Amino acid sequence: MVSTRTGAPADRYINRELSWLDFNTRVLELAEDDSLPLLERVKFLAIFASNLDEFFMVRIAGLKRRQSTGLTVRSPDGLTIREQLARVSERTRDLAHRHADVFTKDITPRLEEAGIRIVHWDEVGDGEAARLRDYFRDQVFPVLTPLAVDPAHPFPYISGLSLNLAVQVRDPDTGAPRFARLKVPNNVPRFVPVGAGGPLDTTSQARFLPLEDLIAAHLQQLFPGLDVIDHHLFRVTRNADLEVEEDRDEDLLQALERELARRRFGPAVRLEVAEPMDPQVLQVLVSELEVDKEDVVHVPGLLDLAALWALYDLDRPELKDEPFVPATHPRLSEGETPMSVFATLREGDVLVHHPYHSFATSVQRFIEQAAADANVLAIKQTLYRTSGDSPIVNALIDAAEAGKQVVVLVEIKARFDEEANISWARSLERAGCHVVYGLVGLKTHCKTALVVRRESGVIRRYCHIGTGNYNPKTARLYEDLGILTADPRVGADLTDLFNTLTGYSRQTTYRRLMVAPHGIRTGLVEKIHREARHAREGRPSGIRIKVNSLVDEQVIDALYEASTAGVPVELLIRGICSLRPGVPGLSENIRVRSIVGRFLEHSRAMWFAGDGDGEWWIGSADLMHRNLDRRVEVLLRVCDETAQRQLQAVFDAAMAPGVRCWELGGDACWTRTGERDHQAGLMAAAGDQVG
Repeated sequence: MVSTRTGAPADRYINRELSWLDFNTRVLELAEDDSLPLLERVKFLAIFASNLDEFFMVRIAGLKRRQSTGLTVRSPDGLTIREQLARVSERTRDLAHRHADVFTKDITPRLEEAGIRIVHWDEVGDGEAARLRDYFRDQVFPVLTPLAVDPAHPFPYISGLSLNLAVQVRDPDTGAPRFARLKVPNNVPRFVPVGAGGPLDTTSQARFLPLEDLIAAHLQQLFPGLDVIDHHLFRVTRNADLEVEEDRDEDLLQALERELARRRFGPAVRLEVAEPMDPQVLQVLVSELEVDKEDVVHVPGLLDLAALWALYDLDRPELKDEPFVPATHPRLSEGETPMSVFATLREGDVLVHHPYHSFATSVQRFIEQAAADANVLAIKQTLYRTSGDSPIVNALIDAAEAGKQVVVLVEIKARFDEEANISWARSLERAGCHVVYGLVGLKTHCKTALVVRRESGVIRRYCHIGTGNYNPKTARLYEDLGILTADPRVGADLTDLFNTLTGYSRQTTYRRLMVAPHGIRTGLVEKIHREARHAREGRPSGIRIKVNSLVDEQVIDALYEASTAGVPVELLIRGICSLRPGVPGLSENIRVRSIVGRFLEHSRAMWFAGDGDGEWWIGSADLMHRNLDRRVEVLLRVCDETAQRQLQAVFDAAMAPGVRCWELGGDACWTRTGERDHQAGLMAAAGDQVG
């Protein structure tokens, strides 16, 4: 079938929801990979579970919301909302069983071989049972609240992602059955150690009893005088996507706080139940929670395997990857004076590649030295997500208290970090920082910092522009890029950008930046079209793009056009990819790879051959509608030749033959290939670059 508008196949796009499930399947394949250390496989099981929770809370919730409003808009690949939900339901059901099977049939026996065992109550010895009863009485029982369901007690609210027991009891006098709900508390450890030293002893034996098993064994204490018939474990996922109706006359902070209070009452979008479950109990849950039967997922074994992080945290280094200590960038290891970062940047740009280069001795040191330097007049920074004990925020507070002008744009709409960011915003305000909450209708997702310094009577500006958040914890787990520079053009660009973010400026053109929502899509499409012209006219051409997700149809169609013109296109896409590569007459010159491994591939970088005058760009923007239309994003042109060579080397290594990765075919199927670990190679080479 051919699109009448473009002449291109109407099925040229891959459904974004199914493509996301393909990405999470790649995570699951790492959990299935017996060449990885055992607890690393456990980690990937937990990541898969957390990813799927968020997918339902946001993406599936959004589809269901649109379905409830009667919208008939089809997805770009031609599917109705109902068709998408049906396909997602089928896929997630299969993945849930595959996930459970990996844990129960493969990981669990291997854990037992390694001396880590999850037991059930009937496997606990008499002495251990006595200690566990004491623990239940002292630590668990006081927290529990059984809630009856009868004409005087309506069905209780079930919070999202909580574990719950549906309990059936019987009145011995009347024989009448009763139904009650019991929430498994989330402020008590999910896996209770069963050891010689008691439930709090994790050293004598690595044996653990799930908290729900401990509670189930003591249900009679919660329903004295009644007969406990049975119990069933279940878990609900709710719509957690915020819809903040922004009004220019309303305080955005107050509007967001109101929506956060509503989030916990979002409609249910998934019901997970442990197998087997009594049909009558299931019918009660389906009816009371108002979920469709298609939204019910029967899970063999444990529910909520995201809790497996507790096992990963065990002190068993022989079951994990070898520890990796990031290296200080060679250019930043020269000298330890407070001026060392600024002196280095006056000599040229520095490209940092996390986690291979230390965040603490690069970006964090840059902000900390700026805060402590008497010659620094102002610091301006965007904060999208940061850590709970953020040294970046502490440095900004110190700078403000020292009398510097500190401007911080805190994006309080950062999904699932809203409450933390509201808290940071208030702490910064109390310290005297100028805090801005972003622009109406847009999220500020760019990663930028500007330091204004007086040097011998002259004002000089120092900048950082990156692909990752100012978060020292994720900087050890996420792969990201950043440029530290004293280039006056970048300093002028960031000055203009911050004036737009904090004031009424409507700047849309910049010197070395492309900025969304006005300039990135048009800028990239123009560069892609330019490469197509070069190819048609016989000049050197080529495109390389590394992003988390590629969904935008305008960008995809431009890449198809470039491919048909003969441009070699290499795409490194970690997550969603809606482009079909390798289709004759459409995309035979496009290759798509995905690398999923120890570190989360998170950087965004683009290269355009430019008839021999190549351009490298890095920044915060993925190629999705939300990034290009509804966010403030920044891409920086990398002009430093050393940095350009470093970017090319990283991309060359990722696309080389034999690298362990997944290749996407025109049939929308991903195939795992290669044996050489790309990230291990970068770890080995960390610190070897010479500036």
